[in-house]
This record gives sequence, structure tokens and C-alpha cells, in this order.
Amino acid sequence: MDAHLTVWSDLGCPWATAALHTLRSTAARLGVPLPIDHRAFPLELFNRQPTPKHIVESEIVAIAARRPELGWRLWAGRDWEYPVTTLPPMEAVQAAKHPDVGGLRGSDELDAALRHAYYAESRCVSLRPVILDIAGECPSVDADALASALAEGAGSAAVHQDWLTAKGPGVQGSPHLFASHGLLPPEGLHNPGVRYAWTGDPDQGGFPRLDEYRTDWAEQLVRAFADHAAGDRRLPVGRAAEPNGDDR
Repeated sequence: MDAHLTVWSDLGCPWATAALHTLRSTAARLGVPLPIDHRAFPLELFNRQPTPKHIVESEIVAIAARRPELGWRLWAGRDWEYPVTTLPPMEAVQAAKHPDVGGLRGSDELDAALRHAYYAESRCVSLRPVILDIAGECPSVDADALASALAEGAGSAAVHQDWLTAKGPGVQGSPHLFASHGLLPPEGLHNPGVRYAWTGDPDQGGFPRLDEYRTDWAEQLVRAFADHAAGDRRLPVGRAAEPNGDDR
């Protein structure tokens, strides 16, 4: 199998959505194919509740103020149309991986389109009709095949299995990136380029304070994929060379 990136995330996680946008825009700018295998880190199953809207919107403000090119905005739809769950869109992204629906390319296109619909267009991505409308806007996705697959329950078991796997020690949260072929260290990258802290309990008026947001990690990673495709085997991103005998 060709080199690919595995990204664990929740579609309703602003940090993951920003990281994926950075990766995709960097890969497009450099002209490097970047296959992404999406895995679900379903926050609502971990937390046993919908992700609180006031927390999501606080994080949106913190990130969008630093990254206005994302085009995000606070929820502009009617209150009762706000997505209470992100399980259905994540199930659709998993179902889209089937070769008859879209494969990894189609799955990633759908993931990107669903995130844009939620963060930039205030569309209720919890609803299957909305998901299928968005799928119809993705060139690599067969929306009719996706509709049939979802009607048969495709994607649901995959999201549940991802949740069980993510309970283990290997996956730290959303987003967490891993790469095949040794292009990242075995521990991967968790929320890369970001350093932030909450000023207090968000339920008591605390806000996320974004102290650092770097994007250079994405260019290093995309260039590592390009080098691999060209046959140049280098050290994984984030891993320094061991000192040689002259340096000790």
C-alpha cells in the first residue's frame, strides 16, 4: 500500500478541522498527493454527551482570529438546527471509503466538505439528507452509492470500533496523526503546532487562550511524503538524527 496519513478526529473538533485544512492546503500548494485515512475519535461517546456548543464556539473564535483564511463563522442557522451529534457525518466518511463509493480520495473529499458545511455555512450535518446533498457536491463521491450504503448501516460499526480502539493508550485525542512507512515517529503528532490553555472552567466563563499556532509542521510532513514518493528515505518528521561518533 502507498504511504498514507491516518488522522483520528471528531468532525466537531475545531482543532482537528484546522489541522486538516492546514494539511490539505499545504499539499495543494506543493502539488503533493496526500492520501488521508480518516478514523473517528467520537467525543460524544467518550463524554456521554453532545460536545457543548459554547465550548466549540469559544475554540472557533480563538482559532479563526488567528487563521481568518479558514472562513469560519459562529453558528448562523436557527438554534434548533444546530447539529446535536457528529456521529452521522463521521459514519458517512467511513462508508465513503468503500471503493464503490469513493475510496480514500472520496472519503477525504467528503470529510472536508462536511467540515466546511458546518464551520463556514452553518448546515446541519447531523441530518442524512444534508449529508447526501453535500456528498453530491464531491466529485469523487458516488452520492447514490453512499445513500444505499448508509441505508444498510455502513459506517456505524466502523465508528464504534474506532471508539473502542481510541480508548487505548495509543490515541491521545482529536486530532492525532499517524503516518505509514515511518514518515512520522511511532507516537505520531497530537494537535501539532498548537499550544493553548483554558483560562478557567469553560462552564464558569473560561476561554481558550491560544499561545501558539504554527503551520510549519504541515510543510515538513507533506515534503516527507513527496520525498518518499520520489524514493528518498529520510528521518521521520519530528525525529532528530542520532549523533555520530564524532559528535559524542
